[in-house]
Amino acid sequence: MSETGKEIIQISALMESSGVKFGTSGARGLADDMTDRVCYAYTLAFLQYLLESEQITTADKVAIAGDFRPSSPRIMAAVAKAVAAVGCEPVNCGFIPTPAVACYAMKLKQASIMVTGSHIPDDRNGIKFYKPAGEILKEDEQAMCNREVEIAEGLFDAHGNARLASLPGEQPDACRDYVQRYLNFFPANALDGYKIGVYEHSSVARDILAEVIEGLGAEVVRLNRSDRFIPVDTEAIRPEDVALALQWSREHKLDCIVSADGDGDRPLVSDESGEWLRGDVAGILCAHYLGARCVATPVSCNSAVEKSGWFERIERTRIGSPFVIAAMDELVASGSENVVGYEANGGFLTASDITLDGRTLSALPTRDAVIVPLAILMLAKSFNGSISDLLKQLPQRFTSSDRLKNFPTELSQQRLKPLTGANHDRNRREAEAILGDLFGDVTAIDNTDGVRITFSSGEVAHLRPSGNAPELRCYNEADSEERAAEMNKTCLKILESWRE
Repeated sequence: MSETGKEIIQISALMESSGVKFGTSGARGLADDMTDRVCYAYTLAFLQYLLESEQITTADKVAIAGDFRPSSPRIMAAVAKAVAAVGCEPVNCGFIPTPAVACYAMKLKQASIMVTGSHIPDDRNGIKFYKPAGEILKEDEQAMCNREVEIAEGLFDAHGNARLASLPGEQPDACRDYVQRYLNFFPANALDGYKIGVYEHSSVARDILAEVIEGLGAEVVRLNRSDRFIPVDTEAIRPEDVALALQWSREHKLDCIVSADGDGDRPLVSDESGEWLRGDVAGILCAHYLGARCVATPVSCNSAVEKSGWFERIERTRIGSPFVIAAMDELVASGSENVVGYEANGGFLTASDITLDGRTLSALPTRDAVIVPLAILMLAKSFNGSISDLLKQLPQRFTSSDRLKNFPTELSQQRLKPLTGANHDRNRREAEAILGDLFGDVTAIDNTDGVRITFSSGEVAHLRPSGNAPELRCYNEADSEERAAEMNKTCLKILESWRE
């Protein structure tokens, strides 16, 4: 405690002491570690950084939203308390998707804050910070981490719980605007004749997806709504969700099933048989429908984007939306038009306004889940409404991915270190010693993010520590779905031995 009766907190030190750290999507940690005091301090650092850099003023409002985790309302109240403490006005947008609150705030040139842990289990949570111009990037994150904040005495008890923290009443404008965004862009009755299942689970996008799809003329079948939070990961789909989608498609004779993760920024889309599409394949199709000229996408994504020949320029990035956004910004700054981005998780970003048939979709440079299934369904109309027939138009490259949970990041980095560095010949020899007997000669290694190994067959093994959790992820790419899955299973068995 300082002489003024205020506690001085160094954010970088708080990250270490609390365990709540920045990853590829904002700050995340165990919900119990995300005490009101920790969340208040992080929010102070964010807003004071924006005030000092003159990106906002104390006369501004700050939009706040959250997902359906049990800890989200408490954290939202702590965030609102910090917003008020710097002199701004907190606006409670309720429990709506991340892109909905971001789109609303960016339109009004306001900052926004989303309380969500996305797809991770509900014993964890997180906070995503948005400047008036969009997501914070890595340089913004570093500026926040370097800050000190002062907390007045008596705001929190010994356990870090806030005294008298509450949220203002909900306002519906952000939700309404987000629904109208899609109803205005697509033609009236664009989905007439479709029967679409909406897998609701516990996503904050569930009601919005149903409202938009019904508003565009389709029949909606609502599926498996849950009052308990379900951690749906669009990059590692649960076996029960695979089985349920197949069952629902047969039972209800659906043309498609759509869903999203917990905070509604990563989509799930199936074909008419209930087979889930991979997010990076969905991203290629969405970009094609929107007439994109330039695409930014992480190095882990399927190479069909290059092989399709649909795009003038493709920029490969590190994994995480901040890196995709930075690449999109560079493309726009260079004069490129119709610039979009997507990730392996299916999240789709637009850096340019998109105009089709006289209707304009304003730029939304953050992950969005709603645009993806709508764009795919519109494309499928040219193939008798069949998404499976649409998929056949893509070059046949298949990706399989999975992860080892509870794999410490430090151990991942230690095991992968011999495959990185400036000595490419050594890196290649090390990779062949591990995987060469199984997959053949190594022709290239890409260290953009983790270790992406290409073999003489054109097959790929990409190994990478997760940026959000203690997990080691593995992505494999091949010319058949069966071969990619076989490679992934083989690689995971080898990676499992690395624990020893």
